[in-house]
Amino acid sequence: MKYREFGKTGKQISQVGFGCMRLPEIEKDGNWTIDEEKAIPMLRRAYEKGINYFDTAVFYCHSNSQYTLGRAVKPFRDKVMLSTKLPLDMVKKTDDFKKVLLQSLERMDTTYIDFYHFHGINKGAFDDVIAPLKLMDAARRAIDEGLIHHVSFSFHDKPANMKYIIDRGEIFSSVLLQYNLLDRSNEEALANAHETGLGTVIMGPVAGGRLAAPSSLYEKLLGKKGSTSELALRFVLGNPNVSCALSGMTDLDMVEANTDVGDDDVPMTEEDHKKAIVMMEELKKFSDLYCTGCEYCMPCPQEVEIPRLFDSWTYYNVYGLRDNGRHMYARLKKKAEDCIECGVCKKKCPQNIDIPVRIKEIGATLGE
Repeated sequence: MKYREFGKTGKQISQVGFGCMRLPEIEKDGNWTIDEEKAIPMLRRAYEKGINYFDTAVFYCHSNSQYTLGRAVKPFRDKVMLSTKLPLDMVKKTDDFKKVLLQSLERMDTTYIDFYHFHGINKGAFDDVIAPLKLMDAARRAIDEGLIHHVSFSFHDKPANMKYIIDRGEIFSSVLLQYNLLDRSNEEALANAHETGLGTVIMGPVAGGRLAAPSSLYEKLLGKKGSTSELALRFVLGNPNVSCALSGMTDLDMVEANTDVGDDDVPMTEEDHKKAIVMMEELKKFSDLYCTGCEYCMPCPQEVEIPRLFDSWTYYNVYGLRDNGRHMYARLKKKAEDCIECGVCKKKCPQNIDIPVRIKEIGATLGE
């Protein structure tokens, strides 16, 4: 496993981290438990392969993830970094910060958390909860008491608001954010966080599983053989502003495959990284349907989600992610059959796409 500088923390972090949200589970009579006969060997094998950053949260795996992770890393606790999170919906007053933190410490059977995150925050959460309840002060006190070593946040907001949170957080050491081959919206914010000195950890490098399905995307983009999930992980690690890519692993095969990628000094060259970005756009441009996602066609009088419908076609026909394309289409509230071919969208499209016709064609394929 190769390691990277983790912002200004002075820590070296493994290129690949273990996200503990998808540990194997067992359901019996409506009750869920983690299959520790599988999960603990996975976590320990990841450590053996060099992973030193493990990320969990209070509610992961039906609120069981923290317990299992704590048991798994107990023999080598001082050799790894543990990350967990403070759900703001559990905080009604300032003292709740420490109350929830102590619960997590007990669950994980540890005396300290290396990186303690405000979970899934946005600008509103910072302004309406963190600031008025003086939770940053509570975090400072927890650091002084040795209960946590670093304060972090996981980010779910418009990219422009990340800098706002970082600037006002003052003591943030790292950020957990989404970034992948299919969603590069946080790319500029990621660069800013890195330049500011924060460690940057990526969640969703395989786009929530969308890039886990078999496809020919690796060959289409770079002319190389390999799985789609490998391409996704290498792409994220090919960005020099990334400290670590989290992978939510569910079996030992995934542990072996992902840590093998983490063994490479250069998971993806700068040249290939740039090429992958360009080729993703070129694939769309030279497909039989090039929608830029400008949304000028919206709103639709019948509430058909036209850009999302076209996205499902791009996944299916352009990227070769056929199952995902079908699933995306199936989740739409309004589909092709809801289009009455009024032509309002067609008149507004800057690409001159005959939208009603294409909607019907897509529906005939994906709505089967």
